[in-house]
Amino acid sequence: MFRPAHRPEVFPSDRAPPHDPRKVLGRLSLPERNYVADALRTETVGGVLLLAAAVTALLWTNIPALHDSYESIAHFHFGPAALGLDLSVAHWAADGLLAIFFFVAGIELKRELVAGDLRDPKAAALPVVAALCGMAVPALVYTVTNVADDGSLAGWAVPTATDIAFALAVLAVIGTSLPSALRAFLLTLAVVDDLFAILIIAVFFTADLNFAALGGAVAGLVLFWLLLRRGVRGWYVYVPLGLVIWALMYNSGIHATIAGVAMGLMLRCHRREGEDHSPGEHIEHLVRPLSAGLAVPLFALFSAGVSVSGGAIVDVFTTPETLGVVLGLVVGKVLGIFGGTWLTARFTRASLSDDLAWADVFAVASLAGIGFTVSLLIGELAFAGDATMTDEVKASVLMGSLIAAILATVLLKIRNAKYRRLWEAEERDEDLDGIPDVYEEDEPEYHLRLAALYERKAVEHRRIAQEKADARHGLAEVPGGAGEDHHRRA
Repeated sequence: MFRPAHRPEVFPSDRAPPHDPRKVLGRLSLPERNYVADALRTETVGGVLLLAAAVTALLWTNIPALHDSYESIAHFHFGPAALGLDLSVAHWAADGLLAIFFFVAGIELKRELVAGDLRDPKAAALPVVAALCGMAVPALVYTVTNVADDGSLAGWAVPTATDIAFALAVLAVIGTSLPSALRAFLLTLAVVDDLFAILIIAVFFTADLNFAALGGAVAGLVLFWLLLRRGVRGWYVYVPLGLVIWALMYNSGIHATIAGVAMGLMLRCHRREGEDHSPGEHIEHLVRPLSAGLAVPLFALFSAGVSVSGGAIVDVFTTPETLGVVLGLVVGKVLGIFGGTWLTARFTRASLSDDLAWADVFAVASLAGIGFTVSLLIGELAFAGDATMTDEVKASVLMGSLIAAILATVLLKIRNAKYRRLWEAEERDEDLDGIPDVYEEDEPEYHLRLAALYERKAVEHRRIAQEKADARHGLAEVPGGAGEDHHRRA
């Protein structure tokens, strides 16, 4: 899942380089390139924390001396029972803290719709189609696998989600220099993926509705929207209101994380005159560290704790439900995203960027097979009440994500030398003005700045050359006899 803190300052010279509009995955505009770079820095840190939390959960659960303490903490209940909120620690992490994550996801989605790539239907077609295919094909793979072997179809949605933070953590660990266009494609895919995951949770995993609580939640959201439109400020207004909306949404039967998404979508994400940052960008900047640094890692800590043994790993590949999840993530995601991208390019008569090959799209599609946070959440919802199957599905999510990460690592490493050359070209700034040269090569001022820079360097090198020549000439004029007498042995 995606996203940046403050969007970098945009200067008058920030413009997109001339490009063929029919090119797929071409070079980004400078503001979008800066936005993506900022997003990557934030998500990579969160992904590393997420990875550490998952490893901690696995160790905590599978070390016999520690297993009981993990279970005791995960199932410890607290909260006001009168409000229907006497929940376990694991439940609070999944329904409570994860609402913060979905709140940030809602802001990101709103930003993409009003100021990002998704605001232009033509530009949005590629990531939307790719993401839809990347969710439909894994669901189909899961369904076919379970129909063929009399398995349960309840988990069809488990392999449909992509965890962008985990994917970026893998990129950070393997050290690949993925070009910004491919990273932006992956990030935009994740935003669309989040949108449809939210819809899946809302539509297919809603329990019996409590209309009174739902009405209260809707009224709270309306009040939230009115306060925003009137320009009311202050965390002491919105945080208590947000908690009330969340509690009412939880008791309504609709998954409580939907409240976070709804509030995120209400924030204004376009800038007005005189604003450096929109309210949505500012709030995202404040809340993202809480989401990436606390909410998601804690959810992973209490969701990824599954027993791992030789028999459990064998069961992942022999039980139809778990095998369907693994195949959905590893095979379905790759085929869906790659196929959706190729079909979009084919039927819009667009062509792939000259700097990339279809093998690069395939490698990024394999990286999207890492479905951790939302896949674990959907797995818990799909098999609620069946603790054994829930744990088995969690193990299959971990195994599928691991296989996808290894596959992506191999594919990306094969082409990493090419990626490094592209990355170095994107980052080169010879005129030292803070803007990469590829965005200025058509501007006369850039070449004049570069010429002046080279002239200053030439003057400096001529001065150094003259000093060296003078020093050498002076040394040659020293009388040879004096030097020889000085070093002559007695």
